[in-house]
Amino acid sequence: MNQEVGYNYLNELNEIQRDAVTTTDGPVVVIAGPGSGKTRVLTYRIAHLINIGIPPWQILSLTFTNKAAREMKERIQTVVGSKAQKVWAGTFHSLFARILRYEAHHLGFPNDFTIYDSDDSKSVINEILNQMGLDKKTYVPNMIRSRISSAKSNLITPKNYAVNDELMTYDRMNRIPMLHAIYDRYVRKCLRSGAMDFDDLLLMMYKLLYQNQDQVREKYQRQFEYILVDEFQDTNYLQYEILKLLVRHDKSKENICIVGDDAQSIYSFRGATIENILQFDHDFPNAQTFKLERNYRSTEHIVAAANGVISYNQRQIKKQIWTDRTSETKIKIIKTITDNEEGKRVADTIIEQKNRYGLNNTQIAILYRTNAQSRVFEEYLRRYNIAYRIYGGLSFYQRKEIKDLLAYLRLTVNPKDNEAFKRVINYPKRGFGKTSLNKLIDMAEDNSISIFECIPVADMSARAKAVIMDFMKLIANFRMKAQKANAYEVAMYIAKKSGIIDLLKADTSIEGSSRLENINSMLDGIQEFVEDDVLDPGETELDKSLAKYLQNIALITDADEDKDNKDVVTLMSVHAAKGLEFKSIFVVGLEENLFPSYMSLADPNQLDEERRLFYVAITRAEEYLTLTYANSRYQYGQVRFNDASRFLEEIPPECVDAIIPIQQKPTFGEPRILGNFKSIASKAMPKVNVSDFMPNDPKEIKEGMKVLHLKFGEGVVQSIDDRNVASIYFDQVPDNPDKRIMLQYAKLQILG
Repeated sequence: MNQEVGYNYLNELNEIQRDAVTTTDGPVVVIAGPGSGKTRVLTYRIAHLINIGIPPWQILSLTFTNKAAREMKERIQTVVGSKAQKVWAGTFHSLFARILRYEAHHLGFPNDFTIYDSDDSKSVINEILNQMGLDKKTYVPNMIRSRISSAKSNLITPKNYAVNDELMTYDRMNRIPMLHAIYDRYVRKCLRSGAMDFDDLLLMMYKLLYQNQDQVREKYQRQFEYILVDEFQDTNYLQYEILKLLVRHDKSKENICIVGDDAQSIYSFRGATIENILQFDHDFPNAQTFKLERNYRSTEHIVAAANGVISYNQRQIKKQIWTDRTSETKIKIIKTITDNEEGKRVADTIIEQKNRYGLNNTQIAILYRTNAQSRVFEEYLRRYNIAYRIYGGLSFYQRKEIKDLLAYLRLTVNPKDNEAFKRVINYPKRGFGKTSLNKLIDMAEDNSISIFECIPVADMSARAKAVIMDFMKLIANFRMKAQKANAYEVAMYIAKKSGIIDLLKADTSIEGSSRLENINSMLDGIQEFVEDDVLDPGETELDKSLAKYLQNIALITDADEDKDNKDVVTLMSVHAAKGLEFKSIFVVGLEENLFPSYMSLADPNQLDEERRLFYVAITRAEEYLTLTYANSRYQYGQVRFNDASRFLEEIPPECVDAIIPIQQKPTFGEPRILGNFKSIASKAMPKVNVSDFMPNDPKEIKEGMKVLHLKFGEGVVQSIDDRNVASIYFDQVPDNPDKRIMLQYAKLQILG
């Protein structure tokens, strides 16, 4: 008992938690299921070590975020008082940087070395590309930085890289055969500058311990008698190798405690490897394992669903999560016709939950597989006046790549749009300098005209004049296209001809791929706008022009939300949601090729990680869990019909609240029965086979005919007015089955 604080912290723990805290010597593995009190065990273990006489400065506690380290110290302090401040608690990078400040001279670096951030690294890479005369459209700096980072995380030096057949073959296939040489120059430049990048803080720590056993390694092995690692399933190869060097391999001194959950290992794209936690007991055969299996967060149906889903993974540490939180509310599954309807259903259900259960916005989160999916949910939340925020990122229409393309579209419709002009005049880069641009801006201001109108008479260098005239021709070309094509055709044309798509395609880093995904999502939204053949109330004809689209989107993107509003629905990717919890969770886009991702389907290990990602998503929910998917979704400008995610089939049927049959997939046994939210969708939604769909000439459509529509299924033509607008009743649409459709644009197949 700690007399300074005056309470017995061990009484706050259940039996297995207490054993994990008080088993202090030797290697210890704490497998902590979701909502099982992991942080409490970790912090109380450190407090307990101090209370039994271990000096706090001999304790090394490694985390992945500074916030987690601060919270840990604060919680330890409630038990042991001010001694907590002397614990070495922090992130891998921050603590290793602290050690390197004392020891870097062993590696040829000054002890006051500079730490390069990502912009600094990118600047060095740009300089190298210029010196080597390499094309930056092929050797994209972000991609190169990502490849160098990956090599360092796997202990691959430039010399090893150059003789690695697999890496060199990959680079040749991707037309970047000089990447190894860039890597070599990059390392040499950093050393000459006395600088380390973030990856070097790990790599140099490894080199320090590996190359200096007598001087340095033994010193830190003696200092850190006890090592604790949080979220161990998120460590990469290099981090684990460092830990193995820091641990004293005297059998009585292997005092390392790892805390984590293999079922929540979801960061392989950052270099994390599940092998570390699965193989730990092979490296430390005397390890004692404690499984925290009681879930304090979620209700019984959510916990049972999580157990059912994760049981399909082959390689895992077996455990059975349980809870004593009973509830009559089961998991809801919403099936919709389109992704657009999915957005509406989710917004409807949020309002229903707020009214029925008294939830605040802040108790609700929408989780998606990719950030590009946020668009449709943002649009419906705005329409319904539901406050929201994007967690860990920007609102869809505030993302740079979206604003860049929108600026091109705006300038095409209105060449006098100065802000749009300034945004894209040098994006993608075309060599138009700031001096020339400032001259144009000043001239426009002095003459009270737009920048575009100044260009023909502006005084500038011959080179700048040639660049700006080419730009004017480009915009004029876009304007001609806009006069004769619909919004989607124009936007796709602009995205390609402006160079934006090629620029983003060339960047194969995670960030570059995400930006390209966002552009495609925006184009899909424009295609959906064009394909919508239903008239809004008061409309007499459909307008599919780019100008009309921009008018519609301006109403959505207008920054009119209350920035100070704390009561907001949270939208985020599942990856960003790890470690968080909400009363109500919506997991959306649960379709094959989306969640699980199409990139995972050929690799069993990647498919297992997708399943772990779904496991993380559903275990964020405390009381209400809603899973949604759409039969059809716009992707790359085409309507694609989708099967429900295989993960939905893996949920035990007793966990869901109603039944709808889902098509059996060959990779599973008997078809399962899925739930459906009755109050949202009481009827089966239509699903039209696009390959069999044969639209008739609109002139053939008559009153009383039975017709087939790609989105709404079968319907009956009730009437056709003198403007050729048909009123059609679609009995398979659960709400608002009456649709007004312009026959001129309609795609309808006559059934009889």
